[in-house]
Amino acid sequence: MAVTKLVLVRHGESQWNNENRFTGWYDVDLSEKGVSEAKAAGKLLKAEGFSFDFAYTSVLKRAIHTLWNVLDELDQAWLPVEKSWKLNERHYGALQGLNKAETAEKYGDEQVKQWRRGFAVTPPELTKDDERYPGHDPRYAKLTDAELPTTESLALTIDRVVPYWNETILPRLKSGERVIIAAHGNSLRALVKIPRQHGRRRDPRTEHPDRRTAGI
Repeated sequence: MAVTKLVLVRHGESQWNNENRFTGWYDVDLSEKGVSEAKAAGKLLKAEGFSFDFAYTSVLKRAIHTLWNVLDELDQAWLPVEKSWKLNERHYGALQGLNKAETAEKYGDEQVKQWRRGFAVTPPELTKDDERYPGHDPRYAKLTDAELPTTESLALTIDRVVPYWNETILPRLKSGERVIIAAHGNSLRALVKIPRQHGRRRDPRTEHPDRRTAGI
């Protein structure tokens, strides 16, 4: 049986990771450390002999720039890339931009833990007149109001990612193409859950995708 090759890479440290802020769909760039982490991931993949046929990423520049740096280290900057909002990070609603420690002081550690880790729990919603609402961003201009989140739980993030996997990514893997995906902690969690659900064997090198590579 042919081995399916899929590598998942979480974006490097972002400027708001460094500032301990909720980021979600807010489009912050990599920090200097994040750029170094992305380059290190590319060097590791090259040392292990990886090469790819196609790449996917989100429409957020911390993931896009991570992918650029990885592919540059692989001498595959020319690789075809598809960007999709469906691979974006979980939308953190009205928490986006807030400092995590200050939010915990205001609402309590347990409430913030539920917002962050509760599977079906959504953070407070954004209103559509809030400047952070994605409907004001031209990259989402073709999306309907029903598609644009004002907040998301982990469950809703999975519901967004899984159809994109089934309809777009999985057919490439089934055709034998080698695929790399650079995305975000929660969108990658959704992808990692899929092989488990289908009972597929995972490569022993697979790790939780936290600024490390994960192979399936």
